[in-house]
Amino acid sequence: MVKLSVNVDHVATLRQARGTIYPDPVEAARLAEDAGASGITVHLRVDRRHIQDDDVARLRGSVRGKLNLEMSTAEEMLAVALAWRPDQVTLVAERHEELTTEGGLDLLHNGLRVMVVAQHLAAARAAVSVFLDPDPRQIEALARLASPREIAGFEINTDAYTRAADEGERARELAKIAAAAELGAAHGFRIYAGHGLTTANVGPVAAIPGMAELNIGHALISRSLLVGIAAAVREMLDAMGSFHS
Repeated sequence: MVKLSVNVDHVATLRQARGTIYPDPVEAARLAEDAGASGITVHLRVDRRHIQDDDVARLRGSVRGKLNLEMSTAEEMLAVALAWRPDQVTLVAERHEELTTEGGLDLLHNGLRVMVVAQHLAAARAAVSVFLDPDPRQIEALARLASPREIAGFEINTDAYTRAADEGERARELAKIAAAAELGAAHGFRIYAGHGLTTANVGPVAAIPGMAELNIGHALISRSLLVGIAAAVREMLDAMGSFHS
């Protein structure tokens, strides 16, 4: 069964819009785990636009499953991760002007910096993941740079698949994701995926052989405004297991 890690960033986005103490992403995380999520993901951005340092600290003390911290390779972020010791750190590309993460890391050009950060994290016993586009060149670069002891796995960026204009394009993008998963697994890496996934499109991705976990946030949190977090999580878990080729 593919696991679901719920990203609660946008609970914090709503809180930060008014500068209040509610809604609390820590409470949202508890409800998500109660409903069947296997873990919680948060992205602590350099600009602190949603999740705050205190959120990470409180989540570290309350998440019962896996706490996955997404972050850039900035020294400031490395210091936070080493201080709070999340179960997993996922290294992502980050630009101040983007609305959300726009693409995967470029290991062909920035691989050495990624490795420096990954080695520090691995030495602190954090499982390290990297966010990559479904591009075989990036996966081969990862295999040249790191062993699964240093970087345990990678998260496949599913954005292009979720934005596909028609069934033909969607099938081609899904094939890229499946090929990336197969190549990564052949090199010994754990396979994750996420970005833009909804109950309408998640099934085929969850059904890809070797897929270990999906990280889903915006669609799930948006749905929870209408039906509650527990129901939204259960709907997503049902959709993840509903696809039959």
